[in-house]
Amino acid sequence: MDTPAFAQDVTQPDYAEWELRARADEVKLDLGAASSAELEDIRSRMVAWRTQFLEAQNTNASRISTVRAQIDALGAAPEEGEEEPEDIAARRSELNAQLADLRAPVLQAEEAYTRADGIIREIDAIIRDRQTRELLELGPTPLNPTNWPTALGAFMGSLRATWDEVVANAKSPSYQSEARRNLPLVLLLTAVGVMLITRGKTWAQMGVDRLRGGARRGTGVFRFFVSLGAIVLPYLGIYALIEAVSATGFSGTRWEALLGQLQFWAALLLGTRWLADQLFLEIGDRRTVQLTDGARQEGRRLANALAWLYVAWDVVGAQGELDGYSEASTAVIEFPILLLSALALFRLCRILASEDSVEVPEDEEASVFRARMMRLLGRIGQGVAVVGTAMSAIGYAQFGEATVYPFVATLGLAALLMVLQRFIFDVSDLVSDRFNTENDGLFPVLAAFLLCAAALPFLALIWGARTADLLELWTRFREGFVFGETRISPTDFLVVIVVFVIGYMLTRLLQGALRTSVLPKTKIDKGGQTAITSGVGYIGIFLAAIVAITSGGLDLSSLAIVAGALSVGIGFGLQTIVQNFVSGIILLVERPISEGDWIEVNGTHGTVKDISVRSTRIETFDRFEMIVPNADLISGTVSNYTRGNMMGRIVIPVGVAYGSDTRKVQRLLMNIVRRHDDVLLNPEPGVDFIGFGADSLDFQIRAVLYDITMGLAVRTEIRHQIVETFAKEGIEVPFAQRDVWLRNPETLTGGRAAPAEDAPEDVVPPETPDKVAGGGLDLPEGRGDGETAGEGDADR
Repeated sequence: MDTPAFAQDVTQPDYAEWELRARADEVKLDLGAASSAELEDIRSRMVAWRTQFLEAQNTNASRISTVRAQIDALGAAPEEGEEEPEDIAARRSELNAQLADLRAPVLQAEEAYTRADGIIREIDAIIRDRQTRELLELGPTPLNPTNWPTALGAFMGSLRATWDEVVANAKSPSYQSEARRNLPLVLLLTAVGVMLITRGKTWAQMGVDRLRGGARRGTGVFRFFVSLGAIVLPYLGIYALIEAVSATGFSGTRWEALLGQLQFWAALLLGTRWLADQLFLEIGDRRTVQLTDGARQEGRRLANALAWLYVAWDVVGAQGELDGYSEASTAVIEFPILLLSALALFRLCRILASEDSVEVPEDEEASVFRARMMRLLGRIGQGVAVVGTAMSAIGYAQFGEATVYPFVATLGLAALLMVLQRFIFDVSDLVSDRFNTENDGLFPVLAAFLLCAAALPFLALIWGARTADLLELWTRFREGFVFGETRISPTDFLVVIVVFVIGYMLTRLLQGALRTSVLPKTKIDKGGQTAITSGVGYIGIFLAAIVAITSGGLDLSSLAIVAGALSVGIGFGLQTIVQNFVSGIILLVERPISEGDWIEVNGTHGTVKDISVRSTRIETFDRFEMIVPNADLISGTVSNYTRGNMMGRIVIPVGVAYGSDTRKVQRLLMNIVRRHDDVLLNPEPGVDFIGFGADSLDFQIRAVLYDITMGLAVRTEIRHQIVETFAKEGIEVPFAQRDVWLRNPETLTGGRAAPAEDAPEDVVPPETPDKVAGGGLDLPEGRGDGETAGEGDADR
């Protein structure tokens, strides 16, 4: 049966042209004769092709998904030896043929993508191998005196050629005519440039000093922006001078090349000076680096010296490219600059690594961490300065330059990060209207972390990483990873996060509307309202998660196997958590307890404050919180004193002395309890004569209160009234009595038996027992055997 042709929804690459390009580039790679520049060109073409193939892999995606769903609807394919109805078998065969036709361009794109990606990886490997060989290649040593005259002559020749170009252009009538024509512009640009260069930093410093005296929050932010004038104003002056020189017409090819790079050199010098001012000078009330005064001044001078040496090294390299210096001449000319740079780097790193130069407040953890990082960088920098200089002196000039100058740039990047981090803290102080949020603010810490993460690509470029390498990492990141038959990309993650956040916000809005507007107008009690609100929240968050995952393109059916495997682990490792979760759901549905209820759990009384899915928070009457797992509330015994209503019964035991009029006592107690305002008369309170106690005639008051939470106060007030009434009526309230009989009183007198008439007051003969409240006497162990009569013995 012929399968129909389907329209492809993605533009297909030209595979014929791709085949020709790929074969030609693969031949060049096999020969190994292509230069690094040619390899970069080939790589850029391969990247473009690979992008097309990646997009082509989405061809017929929706149609393929539909056909697969149709095949799944037919059920599983019959196993070997089994048969299925002919119409179903024919339909299955037709759909499989359609699926094969639909996937044909996808498979072709996947194969081409793999080929292009392989070529790119091969080019990257070749370029890295060449860079490694160049870095470790032994060249002429700069310490060989035979190369010094040649190098000096080459350098002086460059200076003469640069000067001769200016002189030759100045003598030319055409250049002179152009200079006279542009003289007003040249004079104006020169005046503006000189004024900005000489006064720009002073003006910026005046603004900083004016803001430094202010104590308002946010002055650090404004001071930061004003201090940038120390870069912007002088740089504009240098730019004006460059334009003035170009307007004279005297600059030739060599000068145009140098002036083109002069803007970068000027920005480098001015930026380094600004960083040194921000890093090593005390600004306002907080310093970026905690150094002593002498160390800060020396560090500032060394930082500026390193910038000038770096510019000198770059100028020599530019001159060498223009005049074609030999390898020996380049090594001789650049070695003194490298030596001075390594010396300045070593001294600067010695300041950073010295404990005597760093002032670290003991109460600031951030400053302690920053000081440790400074010491670490200082120690590494000293080693780099020594090793780089030694290797360059031997003849490994590329190795020396690839270690010393990148480490100098690394220190500059670290300084910039520290200054920007201080700026973030100042912004946080301004926004939060607080002071010194460095130690207690979460937002500035997270912002500083993101800033450090953003600096990682620049750090990689400093240490020799190619831009293509970083772009390759970014491409891999954007491509994502394959999960089953689904490709997950960062865009999908972003969609998942955005959709979930929207669903979460809608859920919270719905909960707020129910809690404040809808449920209070119903007859549902407070506990039921809380249960409904919590249930809506759980369901809403669950639905938001499901919708977010499906919106991101992740097939939930592919998670079924993972969920099945995790269920075993959940059943054993998370058994307690799951049990508490299910118990929390039961509490919210059945509502045996609600927020605000007075309950008793394991002998502890308290008020329910919150019921979550894992535990319940109870505030005891001692004003501390108790967290009770929900499983304990479901499986254990819980007394709820306020479930349904606030009424409750109190019982007050009362005892009177033997000989009292029991009917009068009962009547007095009934009058007392009836007169209390918090006692209900229906059901009627009762007073019962419950028995004959060992020391008293026992009565019991039973009363139902409007509010059982007032039980303690009601008991206290009724007892006060009982004492007052009994005292007025002459009714005695008994107390427990004990008679102590001593069998061997001589133990109390050290073995001498005292006559009964001379006995101490606290030791009485059995014939005249004295009343001793609270119990018997403590006798020394092994010094006699006393006997204490029980409560019932008092009647004998």
